[in-house]
Amino acid sequence: MIIELTDLLIGLILFFGAILYTSVGHAGASVYIAIMSIFGVPVTTIKPTALSLNILVSSFTSFQFIRAKFYDFKLIFPLVIGAIPCAFMGGYINLPGEIYKPIIGLILLYSSYRFITIKKQEEKKPREYKYAYAMLTGCIIGFLAGLTGTGGGIFLSPLILFAGWTTTKGASGTAAIFIFFNSLFGLLGNISSINSLPSILPLYAGFTLLGALIGTKIGIHYFQHTAIKRTLGIVLLIASFKLIFNL
Repeated sequence: MIIELTDLLIGLILFFGAILYTSVGHAGASVYIAIMSIFGVPVTTIKPTALSLNILVSSFTSFQFIRAKFYDFKLIFPLVIGAIPCAFMGGYINLPGEIYKPIIGLILLYSSYRFITIKKQEEKKPREYKYAYAMLTGCIIGFLAGLTGTGGGIFLSPLILFAGWTTTKGASGTAAIFIFFNSLFGLLGNISSINSLPSILPLYAGFTLLGALIGTKIGIHYFQHTAIKRTLGIVLLIASFKLIFNL
């Protein structure tokens, strides 16, 4: 494998993206996809790369949040049970570029909105929820995550907080664990379909793992910097327009 300057630049930007996303318990697939899209990486490379990086990063962040006791196992269980088969099915399906790009563009647009309009959330006492609703939620987000190469955390975190199913810190750890299983079975489905992984993956993995080491510490021990998140939102916004309008 020949490493080019562009590959190193992408890796460096992935490093900063991983710091920002892992600080809130996410693995970063949305920003990884955004970065690779901006640099014109082929669609056939983007999906398995994003899923692989998600597995690597979310396995580390999950361990850190579990160790810090920032998770809700009772909620994780039905979410994951619903997500596993659907993530595999979604990962197996490879959409044509002209369909994949607009879908990803809309997801990045939503992610951008979430980061740009972010506000400090008040802590609320968790409410009771039905397992069937949690499983259905996991199923829908799991399929979407496998299909697009995202981890689903950008949808899960605000949803379970809005529904009042867990605390803010609990949502971070819950999302990290959910993302791991989503990405793992999404990638297994994708590999079953394409039978290969991108050769550049080890380089990108090294950069993102280093970013995760830093970002997780920030998420557990320090406050989040709203201005940085809004900057990330602008990056996602640019990538979303690039994909939606094929610029």
